Amino acid sequence: MTQDEKILRNLARRYAVAARDPRNQENRRLHTAVNDLAMIRPVVLIDEIPFHELNFDGSLTLQCQDSDFRAAEDFLRKKLFQWQYFPADMILPPYFPVQKVMHKTGCGFTVDEDTRVTDEKNHIISHEYHDQLADESALARFRLPKVTYDKVETMRRYTKYGSAFGDILPVRLTGHDSYISTWDDLARLRGVTPLLMDLIERPDYTHQIMEHMTDYYISLTEQMEQLGLFEAEPLTMHCTSALNSTLPGDWDGGPIKRHQVWGRGMAQIFASVSKDMHEEFDIAYMKKVMEPFGLVYYGCCEPLDKKIDIVEKLPHLRKISITPWADIDNAAEVIGNRYVIANKPNPSSVSGNLDEDALRKEIGHILSTCRKNGCHFDMVLKDISSAGHKVQNLIRWEQIVMDMVRAW
Repeated sequence: MTQDEKILRNLARRYAVAARDPRNQENRRLHTAVNDLAMIRPVVLIDEIPFHELNFDGSLTLQCQDSDFRAAEDFLRKKLFQWQYFPADMILPPYFPVQKVMHKTGCGFTVDEDTRVTDEKNHIISHEYHDQLADESALARFRLPKVTYDKVETMRRYTKYGSAFGDILPVRLTGHDSYISTWDDLARLRGVTPLLMDLIERPDYTHQIMEHMTDYYISLTEQMEQLGLFEAEPLTMHCTSALNSTLPGDWDGGPIKRHQVWGRGMAQIFASVSKDMHEEFDIAYMKKVMEPFGLVYYGCCEPLDKKIDIVEKLPHLRKISITPWADIDNAAEVIGNRYVIANKPNPSSVSGNLDEDALRKEIGHILSTCRKNGCHFDMVLKDISSAGHKVQNLIRWEQIVMDMVRAW
């Protein structure tokens, strides 16, 4: 047995013990109730964590030499670290996930950008994108994707991890979720300014671009379905809870279909456009992509509190993102108990010196307005660019918010 395997087996033992903790089953019950529109209490999650700032005790330091084993070690150490210090309502599944290796071609373009880095250990950096769609002749370059499942590489990883620690912690093949980020893609291909200007100056051209991108995503998700690449039982979808009693429904263990999983769409760059424009240039197209999915979650960082009426035109809508830049009072009043709110408290609260009184005021307001309007919701602290290199900020945030939620 190699030293790497000894390290992983020790971590796997600790993870397996934590995964058997009854809290996991209770948290599953809470997550499911929220998404079933039968909330017991709000669910609290913490995600997109700057772990590179938090290694105060050395427990996040990687020791394995093999690249595959380092990846597994990184996963296990981060899960155990969060479980110990700021778990909130996280769930540790009783297995080690090996995601199916999927390859896909792009839409015919390659991102051309300049970047600036202020913290070499932080993946969040500044981007300047060069417009590749300035000339309408670029439309001829659009291509549909080609999706392939690399079963050989997937099984290599599955076998390697299973041989190393599968007798301690079961290893399971997992799939992918849907992540329809049309306007994120276009922002990377164009830059923000030309993209927004063309909504006004060249709307017909923008519609042509959206027709191509919509065809791209419909083809992508069709091929993923055909290749059995969707995940049947995801715990989360981009940080928010995904568990529910509806999906995957009549699944027989075979390749999962789109009607058995969540669809997820967004248009973050549309934070600065009108409701009519948002509907014309995103919702109208997103409806076509989302139609085959069983449930739909829409939104990310764009404020949607004054756009609920267009968002609910999406088929199978179940969950709506309400960001720190949205008016939670307006959102809660309009949404009521009809959809789940994926509420995002402000991550800047943990970026410096945590103001506990301000945090209690922020969370207390979210809780009171959601209670008044009968809302079903989870609260997800995410997009944590920095915790001020203070793990205590996240520890105290979790302690304060969990105390308030449990007393709600």
